[in-house]
Amino acid sequence: MAVSARRALHPLDRLQITPGLESEAPRVALGTNFVEVERRRGRGALTNRSGRYEPLARESFDDGWHTDNDNAVDPKESFRTDVTIERARSIISRNDSPDLSFDRSINPYRGCEHGCVYCFARPTHAYMGLSPGLDFETKLFAKPNAAELLEKELSHPSYKPRVIAIGTNTDPYQPIERNYRIMRGILEVLSRFNHPVGIVTKSALVARDIDILAPMAEKGLAKVAISVTTLDPALAREMEPRAATPSRRLATIRALSTAGIPVTVLVAPVIPSLNDGEIEKVLAASREAGALDAGYVLLRLPLELRHLVREWLLEHHPGKLDRVMSLVKGTRDGKDYDARFGVRQTGEGPYAWTIGRRFEIAARKLGFKRERTRVRDDLFRVPGREKEPVQLALL
Repeated sequence: MAVSARRALHPLDRLQITPGLESEAPRVALGTNFVEVERRRGRGALTNRSGRYEPLARESFDDGWHTDNDNAVDPKESFRTDVTIERARSIISRNDSPDLSFDRSINPYRGCEHGCVYCFARPTHAYMGLSPGLDFETKLFAKPNAAELLEKELSHPSYKPRVIAIGTNTDPYQPIERNYRIMRGILEVLSRFNHPVGIVTKSALVARDIDILAPMAEKGLAKVAISVTTLDPALAREMEPRAATPSRRLATIRALSTAGIPVTVLVAPVIPSLNDGEIEKVLAASREAGALDAGYVLLRLPLELRHLVREWLLEHHPGKLDRVMSLVKGTRDGKDYDARFGVRQTGEGPYAWTIGRRFEIAARKLGFKRERTRVRDDLFRVPGREKEPVQLALL
């Protein structure tokens, strides 16, 4: 096995596509770049090309010299999950995006083992010098000092409380949370400070923390959004190989709702010609399970994700590749992605308009709330500070 290195350029960018043969073109271009099935079993991405910031792109190919006697890595172990401890210096991230409902967030982990092929956070792994492909779901970073940092930042005299969003980039309840319990430590701090929190996840593991979330929700301090992409377990297995099954997500909605925790269902992402026909069914099942609010996001394909999703479609749904990409471009001004605020989440054009109206009509008929559940920030307090003596003024 040999490795070639050259200037970073994806095969689909180099390829001249013959009109009418769009589906076959990627197969020609990527023929030797797909990672063997055994090496990526249980993973979402099919390739592991270098990130966009690397000066060279490297890919392996069989040069005929490899034999069974070589001391090679066991192919089945090539993409095992590897966790690196990251000693973060701060934990609350800020944003000023006008189309987001929050201005601060926490990410306990970098990368996500769920392996959702469509995840818009994949390109962020390039900042670590890693691939947004298989590296994103196998080379993870954990921040075990998150709770300690959070307590310090919340205790700062100038801190002003507003809802902290968790799970907006990578899932805080991905499988490694079972052992690291970083998210639970964060919730313990937020609970002590009476600080509002909004969680986004597609994991059933969030139910583990009902003992913390339920008392917070009773005070109006917590809400949870569960992403339900499809009700088809086979499709979910292809798209989200290590995430909870659709039935477990619905059971999680029910468990949280029964405990008094407000739950939002997110039909996200809506993928044209793949799961868009399930919008009404997902909403109905989630409402029956106890979800109060609902939202959706149209498929986003920033940066490397445009190639990763094309590769995935080529492998699992080759007959739909052209149709999916045509509809996506129809909602993104003829491009794979449109990053404009207010447009990036839902797209525009006839198809995007139709999806929006279908969602609104179904949500209204099913009795979902028209306004999102709000959490309060007026109960915030720094533990112990209210007992400190007050220094009286001399004059």
